[in-house]
Amino acid sequence: MNRRTRPRTASRVAAVQALFQGEQAQESLEAVIEQFVRFRLGALPGQDGFEDGRIPDAEVPLFSRIVRAATKEQDVIDPLLITALPAEWPLARLDPVLRALLRAGACELRMKDGPPPRVVINEYLDIAHGFFQGEEPRMVNGILNALARQLRPEEFAGERQQG
Repeated sequence: MNRRTRPRTASRVAAVQALFQGEQAQESLEAVIEQFVRFRLGALPGQDGFEDGRIPDAEVPLFSRIVRAATKEQDVIDPLLITALPAEWPLARLDPVLRALLRAGACELRMKDGPPPRVVINEYLDIAHGFFQGEEPRMVNGILNALARQLRPEEFAGERQQG
């Protein structure tokens, strides 16, 4: 069975994992990126790459860009997330994987040269479904949709926001 993933999706999954690792282990940004590039990204010879937590098809430039930007811009991204989150769910209370996922998604939505907002939302919604079975994917969808409309309103011109 061919278990290959879409390279850009794989890059985003790796970015979420790297952001999680950096926060949990209190490791430097560049150390985490280097560890992923050396030991987690790309398939091993004769294997499809998913063994031992490897991500075979990730694009290193996209992965690195998301991790660097999400980390360096965290002081801008976190207030955006705090505003978008329900009051009963402070950012610090979120599951750390969910927090990493939202930071990565918000980071991409802030990239003016990034993919269209709907692509970003769908990608991170798919990733959320891979990590969570409960209500978290719905939360990801709602928060990233709200942020997309705030950060890139021109791409939603003429649409009514559903509530």
